[in-house]
Amino acid sequence: MTWLDEVKWNLEGLAPVIAQEAGTGKVLMLAWMNRESLQRTASSGEAVYWSRSRNRLWHKGEESGHIQRVSGIRLDCDNDVLLLQVEQVGGIACHSGRHSCFFQRLVDGKWQSEGPVIRDPVEIYEKCDKK
Repeated sequence: MTWLDEVKWNLEGLAPVIAQEAGTGKVLMLAWMNRESLQRTASSGEAVYWSRSRNRLWHKGEESGHIQRVSGIRLDCDNDVLLLQVEQVGGIACHSGRHSCFFQRLVDGKWQSEGPVIRDPVEIYEKCDKK
C-alpha cells in the first residue's frame, strides 16, 4: 500500500482539495484531484488538479501563468480531503482576476463581492483565445 492508497477517493476517483496560502492561511480555492494529479503535485512541487469541466489534468496557471508552488500537502482525519499549502504566484488564484475564489460574502440575504479584481480576466486569458 502506498501513500496514495491511503486517500479515500470518491466513486469518480476524486478527492476535494483546498488551496491555502502558506504565508497568510487564507483559503484561495477549492478544486479536485485524482491519484495522478496528486502524484504530479507531490513530485513537481506545483499544483496539478483534475478539471471536471475540462475532464483532464490541469496544471494551475497553465494558461494564466498564476501557478501555485506547493510547500505542504496535508490529508484530513477522515482521509478524504486534501489541503495544499501554496505560494500563489502573481497573487491571483481565481479566474475572475481576484486573489481568492472566495470573494463573495452573504450579507442580509444577498451575496456581496469583496476585494478588488487585481487584473481583468480578459487580459489574463486573451492569449488563450488567440490559440
